[in-house]
Amino acid sequence: MALPVVETPTYELTLPSQDVKVKYRPFLVKEEKVLMMSQEAGEKSDITKTVVDVLGACTFNTIDLKQLPIFDLEYLFLNVRAKSISEIAKFRVICPDDMETKVDVEVDLTKVEVQVDDNHTNDIMIDEDRKLGVVFKYPNVETLGEINLKTKMKTEDVFNLIVASIDHIYEDGKIYPAKDTTKDEIMKFVESLQSDQFKKMQSFFDTAPVLKHEVEVENPKTKVKNKMTFKGLNDFFSSASPITH
Repeated sequence: MALPVVETPTYELTLPSQDVKVKYRPFLVKEEKVLMMSQEAGEKSDITKTVVDVLGACTFNTIDLKQLPIFDLEYLFLNVRAKSISEIAKFRVICPDDMETKVDVEVDLTKVEVQVDDNHTNDIMIDEDRKLGVVFKYPNVETLGEINLKTKMKTEDVFNLIVASIDHIYEDGKIYPAKDTTKDEIMKFVESLQSDQFKKMQSFFDTAPVLKHEVEVENPKTKVKNKMTFKGLNDFFSSASPITH
């Protein structure tokens, strides 16, 4: 006798970076298991791969997740997590004022949004006189590799990320696509910049869209109220399992 078939609901969201609607379903138990095993293993590169694989199944493999800007991927994961487990995620955090008292915090995932700096642009003019500039593309999983999973990037990581994120360079109307240029050539271009020009390029990353949410936490010992910010996939991933949280 065939076992009963469990119906899985489907939902729809619009990606923050573009007006594209994506249909998705909640995690299944087998997928929650994979996420928990990846979390327990603690290898952050494996966590990202697992998230991509699981989201691929949950979106019916209709989009190329590896090409999505990382903030789109994070936003999608959070929405799938909310429909799969709970719209309220629980965390245990350390109060910043004394760096020792632990408190429980609840975050309403339906209120977490991708935030964009008002001054953000992907078109960076680095020399007004020469009309020389750089147009960036948003980093994705393939661009970042393991870079985005590190607590603090090394100097080499910063340069590699900048080079990998350049879509094209232009000067006085002439365009030089990155895809038609070697990595070494782009690196030499970046290294030849003056310090203030390089800082202009870094502003693209400093102001880039990011999945972020701020909460207020009161230290029960000191009664001091602290502002805490959850930012990116790593901060929110710890709430993915309904069994451990």
